[in-house]
Amino acid sequence: MTVRRDLTETDLLGAGNTQLEALFRASPPGDIPRGPTRGTAIITPGTRATIVLARLVHLFAWQGKVFDRDGRALTNRVGPFDLRAVRATVGPGLSWLDGRECIVIDYSRTSFVARAVRDEIRLVAPDLYFGAVWLRRRRVAWFLLRVPPSTPTA
Repeated sequence: MTVRRDLTETDLLGAGNTQLEALFRASPPGDIPRGPTRGTAIITPGTRATIVLARLVHLFAWQGKVFDRDGRALTNRVGPFDLRAVRATVGPGLSWLDGRECIVIDYSRTSFVARAVRDEIRLVAPDLYFGAVWLRRRRVAWFLLRVPPSTPTA
C-alpha cells in the first residue's frame, strides 16, 4: 500500500469504476484529516458526465467536509452558501469494500437525514483522500477530499 505522489483529482475524475475500486483497495488509511477539506463527488465514473456532475454537485449540493480538531467528528459543507450541516463521527474501522483498515465516517447516530449513510476514506496522494459512499451497505458513489496545504493532517 502506497500513496502516489503523481495522482490528481483530474486523474480520478477520468477513471472508470474498476480503476477507482482498485485504487481504493491499494491505498492506506492515512491519518484522519483535521479542519476543512474541499470535496469532489464522483457519481458516474468513466462517463462523460462525471466532470459536469462533479461541478454541479460542488456548486449546489456538497462542497466538502470540516473535520473537528480532535479528529472524532465532522460536519459537511453543503449548499451554495457553504453551510455546515450533517454531522458524523469519524474513526478507524474496517472497510465494507475489502475488510481492511480505513477511516470511517458514520452518520448512523448523528444524523436523522443521513443515518443510513457511511463514508470510508483512504489516502491516495499527499493531502488527497479518496472515499466510497455507502447507503444501506450498497456503494452508491465515490468522492475526493483535498486537504488545503496549510491544514495539518496529524
